[in-house]
Amino acid sequence: MIKEIAPGVTWLGFNISGVYLVGTPGEPWAVVDTSAPGHFEAIRSAAEEVFGVGAKPDAIILTHGHFDHYGSALQLATYWNVPIYAHRMELPYLTGKDQLPPLDPTVGGFFAFASRLLPVSGTDLGEYVHALPDDRSVPGMPVWRWIHTPGHTPGHVALFRENDRTLLAGDALATVNADDAVAMMTRRQQISRPITPAVSDWPATRRSLEALAALRPYVIGAGHGIPMTGDGVADELAAFAAEFRAPKHGRYVPEPARFDENGVSFLPLPAPDPLPKVAIGLAVAAAVVGVTAYYTTQNRKPEEKAER
Repeated sequence: MIKEIAPGVTWLGFNISGVYLVGTPGEPWAVVDTSAPGHFEAIRSAAEEVFGVGAKPDAIILTHGHFDHYGSALQLATYWNVPIYAHRMELPYLTGKDQLPPLDPTVGGFFAFASRLLPVSGTDLGEYVHALPDDRSVPGMPVWRWIHTPGHTPGHVALFRENDRTLLAGDALATVNADDAVAMMTRRQQISRPITPAVSDWPATRRSLEALAALRPYVIGAGHGIPMTGDGVADELAAFAAEFRAPKHGRYVPEPARFDENGVSFLPLPAPDPLPKVAIGLAVAAAVVGVTAYYTTQNRKPEEKAER
């Protein structure tokens, strides 16, 4: 799905996470996030459709270092020969020096259950990746500024254009409830928590949401979910931020992970995860039932078997 959600802001709606093309033909432009691996051709083709054949961006901007946002970045940067930018606190995870904290499948909800199948985040974008400018300007995106919104990851950023209050929120929030399987399938729009198993600092997540709510955005394009636009968006975000609560349980709920510029400096112990034990118990029970049924059949008297 390709849709212009604000002047000069085009959303590419992929199944796992969205990509944004920001700018107008003949002017500086940038790609914001690159979804999961495998979307190089779709992003390149959409960029040519919007900006013209042969056009290339001034930069690729990553809101953070999870695989569903950096996935096609290196391939695109190599093809276009353009730099990639992210917050300096995110660089250890984009240069192969460290990995972001493990996902937390014990936090509850649909996506947390599915997160057991997702890869651990970490990549090396090599010489292409650089720190965002300290003055909060965004390369390739004049009049935009970046806002440090930690919680989901330590160097997460959102991007904001004040003249029309357009917010590209990354995974600081979602516009779909990923804790609910039905909501995910129907893609019903609503402001929701960031993808819960990937949040490693819940108090910071709340502070980031409050900072974004204070911007009173008219348009919100998140990493997950269909973008939201209209007069009611700011009020919905403000109400959500005011009522925000962390999950009741999970690895990072009692105590967050901690970070420095070299990577992860502290990880709380994993929370008990009953699912593997339950799965093993069900497998053992099924095996016992199967073996019992087999031997019961084999040990029947000949006349009992004949009756069957």
